[in-house]
Amino acid sequence: MAERRVNVGWAEGLHARPASIFVRAATATGVPVTIAKADGTPVNAASMLAVLGLGAQGGEEIVLASDAEGADVALDRLAKLVAEGLEELPETV
Repeated sequence: MAERRVNVGWAEGLHARPASIFVRAATATGVPVTIAKADGTPVNAASMLAVLGLGAQGGEEIVLASDAEGADVALDRLAKLVAEGLEELPETV
């Protein structure tokens, strides 16, 4: 299973707008991805309610994971999005 550990770059954490950006980006990868707090239970990264339910704060470590084909590229892009608090999924990593 591919995995990326990254600190949340959005000051407000994964709440409302940043969570929406992240969920859209996770869905756009076309790869099933899970997200969890460092020692928490993984949830579906494409579910807005699940991502909001994490309550991930700015600077907190999260874990992105997937065992699907193409997971490394998808996780690299999502990790960059989260770490840098970007407004959209980067075209290249």
